[in-house]
Amino acid sequence: MATSAASAGRWPAAPNFGGYGPATLAATGLFAFIAAAAQTRWLADPANHIRFYLAIWGSTALVSACLIATQMYARTRRIHSGMADEMIRMAAEQFLPAAGAGALLTLVLLMYVPTALWMLPGLWQITFSLGVFASCRFLPRPMIAAGAWYLFTGLFCIALADGRALSPWTMGISYGGGQLLVAAVLVLARREEAEDEE
Repeated sequence: MATSAASAGRWPAAPNFGGYGPATLAATGLFAFIAAAAQTRWLADPANHIRFYLAIWGSTALVSACLIATQMYARTRRIHSGMADEMIRMAAEQFLPAAGAGALLTLVLLMYVPTALWMLPGLWQITFSLGVFASCRFLPRPMIAAGAWYLFTGLFCIALADGRALSPWTMGISYGGGQLLVAAVLVLARREEAEDEE
């Protein structure tokens, strides 16, 4: 059944890695919208208060990463049982290099090129897209759309070429919409997987 579905151009019957939960990923998208709303309310001039800007988005990223990691550990233990440790290691190897690159870019720009800090939202989104693309081989094929989304939004932010890139909604819409897209892809893939098993 899985073979016929794949040959018909449908999604794979079962993603290789089942540790990502759609509800958790959707929640991280909502966190991005909340962070954007907080920035709108309390940070009118992010370019001149860049550390406060970094605190808002850094804390949002940290909370989201902790939530995803906790839920991923529990789901992987349940779904992949004896292969759980290997599957978690595989997922980390695919995504952590991009996350590390984003963190190092932030540090370098903050310390040495403060005039270029307006580029951070775009650079974050581009590096995040690389992590998504790297993970796609272990996820449903339509997940490539999420990677393309983050790449497009990152390039759009850089194309703004000034402090407008620090607007709360360049981050809120890109990450909020992107995480909701990731959650939707997982829901639809698992729905199709269930239909193939019937």
